[in-house]
Amino acid sequence: MGHLRKHGFAVRSTYQEDLSAVRAQHGVPSDLESCHTAVIAGYVVEGHVPGDLILQVLKDRPRIAGLAVPGMPASSPGMEGAGGRPGPYQVFAFDQKGGRTVFATRG
Repeated sequence: MGHLRKHGFAVRSTYQEDLSAVRAQHGVPSDLESCHTAVIAGYVVEGHVPGDLILQVLKDRPRIAGLAVPGMPASSPGMEGAGGRPGPYQVFAFDQKGGRTVFATRG
């Protein structure tokens, strides 16, 4: 959450035991699921998505449901220094029908 705050987002954390209903409601494909789910201005953000990419989506308003970083890549925001092997990871854009594209590669 600190990463998002550094990018100007007001973050409110709500703990839920099971996020499957929220993910289903917003069309997050099961293979793109991660540890965190957020909804920002109508877009869903799944996992450790870099804040600058979220800002880009909010500026450009593409016709997508959201962005996702599946799993918890070692070099993604908030995971730096958490162990594991840092390296490149992909940020996916996805739509409500399960379609997806690589939105960016980081790391």
